Amino acid sequence: MLLFVVSSIKAQNPLLIPVTLTGPTYNLTIDYDSVMIFPGIYTQSAGINGPILGPVVIIDKGDVVTINVDNQLMDTTTMHWHGVHLPSVMDGGPHTVIPPSTTWSPTWTGMDNASTMWFHPHLHHKTYKHIMMGITGMIINKDTDESALALPRTYGVDDIPLVLQTKVMDANYQFDLDMDNRNMDTLFLANATRNAYFDAPAQMVRIRLLNGSLMRSFNVGLSNGADFWVIASDGGLLSAPVQMNQLLISNAERYEILVDLSALQGSSVDLMNFGSSIPGGVYGTAQFSTMGQVQPIQDYDNNPLNGADFTMLTLNVGAPTTNAITSAPTTLVTVNAWNPANVDVSRSFTFSPDGGMGGPTGLSGPFFINNNPFDMGVINEVIDLDNIEIWTLTNQTMIAHPFHIHDIQFNILEIDGAAPPAHQAGWKDVVLVPAQMGSVKFITKFEDFADPVIPFMYHCHIIGHEEEGMMGQFTVVENGSTAVETIETETFSIYPNPATDNITIQLIKSVNQDVAIVDMSGRIMFKENLSQKNSTIDVSKLSKGIYFISINNTTTKFIKQ
Repeated sequence: MLLFVVSSIKAQNPLLIPVTLTGPTYNLTIDYDSVMIFPGIYTQSAGINGPILGPVVIIDKGDVVTINVDNQLMDTTTMHWHGVHLPSVMDGGPHTVIPPSTTWSPTWTGMDNASTMWFHPHLHHKTYKHIMMGITGMIINKDTDESALALPRTYGVDDIPLVLQTKVMDANYQFDLDMDNRNMDTLFLANATRNAYFDAPAQMVRIRLLNGSLMRSFNVGLSNGADFWVIASDGGLLSAPVQMNQLLISNAERYEILVDLSALQGSSVDLMNFGSSIPGGVYGTAQFSTMGQVQPIQDYDNNPLNGADFTMLTLNVGAPTTNAITSAPTTLVTVNAWNPANVDVSRSFTFSPDGGMGGPTGLSGPFFINNNPFDMGVINEVIDLDNIEIWTLTNQTMIAHPFHIHDIQFNILEIDGAAPPAHQAGWKDVVLVPAQMGSVKFITKFEDFADPVIPFMYHCHIIGHEEEGMMGQFTVVENGSTAVETIETETFSIYPNPATDNITIQLIKSVNQDVAIVDMSGRIMFKENLSQKNSTIDVSKLSKGIYFISINNTTTKFIKQ
């Protein structure tokens, strides 16, 4: 296997700046291609509307959005809109598959505040492969509050999208898709560019940071030691800029920072990963402390990126633009955090390895949430619509886990019993839960969308951990219901739902109707003519999961448990 040491290589390739798409209708095509990461060598890849990565999708708050996702892979995939508040059927989780040569067209109303979000595949046991190949894109949400502020926002000039990723390469300079080799992610890429530079103006520059890596965290800082200002986290702008010197960003987190280049015209400064300062227990640190019979992470000590300080992007500073922004605002927006006094339900989630924290898998996993490996057919939590809830996460493993929840943004109340730092006091959908009995407490509200069948997910965003079972799912329901006992349409009714062995279909208008049961990939699992008003169908041999029942042009969903 190849090892790529990047810390001493001079920047030589212009940073790829993805094209933008504006709506309200967007067309995305996922397909195979190739890229020249190394001179004269083509690496097989996959991308969205291009050879690798995808366009930046710009969404205006209030728009009714339709995104046509055309899957031209020879593989079934999904597309998850990470951080976006939308119905579960549009969320693109592992239940909403896009078979090869088909188009999925989710539609929703943009409800998110100005923020940086992203999209990526989320098919269980294929997420790692598809992101490794290059299928990743950024979302920029816009609103009137952000547009009224004196902030850099000229895309590709003083407003720079920056996707931070590492890749595993084989001896032929191809992406290694074998998840068993995931800890040898020795190639760092910024916007899919190796040894990248960007020609920036001598003024305040906004960098939208996305950690799109499959495994590691980054500790971002400037090579000259200068401070910068954090202005936004996952779900939007903070109440005021936070001046910092280094910023730890874990998997799937996003931060927007302002970097003052006003005094650097004619010189360069590097955006660095200060891996030597990454805290213990966080993937990317120099080494892990262990206890008991814990086995080391395979290949971790052989990876030169672990604990290393290296350049992620060189900023070559030129002349300022007209009407340049030269200072950070003193205030940003009002963050109306949820009030713990109004909490309806509190829930606890424990992360643990198979065999216990001091056992052999305490560092490498597999890891589970509340001792349950992920099961597509099991709804782990049922949540009432409009609940305000506090979730407490306790980490009984030797490694920190970036926890992500779909659908909502939350406010962190505590990290290890203390209030969060200022740059984490806004809206978040990912939080890094410290290792070795570390804990996080957050508050959120489950608003707007109820669907008792299609679930949302919560999981560790270290993709290897997620793929091996560190994930759960929840439904949001109305009126305190825990399941849909009967589905009723104008044509037929079905009960029970969920079902284990049998379902009963009652025809309402007429008999002699054709019924079809179709799985999430579009395969017909059962087809028959119903000649009686009440018919019982054996579903015991169907795998656990979500299915669609169609009768006389009417389709509805049921869960097989």
